[in-house]
Amino acid sequence: MGTEIQTEEKIAVSLQPPSLWKVIFLNDDSTPMEFVIELLTGIFKHTEASAKEVTLEIHNTGSGIAGVYVHEIAEHLGIEATRASRTNGFQLQINIEQE
Repeated sequence: MGTEIQTEEKIAVSLQPPSLWKVIFLNDDSTPMEFVIELLTGIFKHTEASAKEVTLEIHNTGSGIAGVYVHEIAEHLGIEATRASRTNGFQLQINIEQE
């Protein structure tokens, strides 16, 4: 003879979307605007028009956002763009920061 025990357990699950990170290009005096546009269209998949707009923002204000992504993607794209910059002899500085 066993005693039957019933339990009712409720577990609340709260899922939060992952935090987003901005990939930020910093202005410098040596990286040509054409190269920045090339990075924005090639790596960050901007249209030609939006790449030009971001490049002008970088030039005029000192920085501009290349894109906003989850951390792993932002970090990967930042590294890829930095590597392309160095390979081409430019010192473009790229940061990622949490939105």
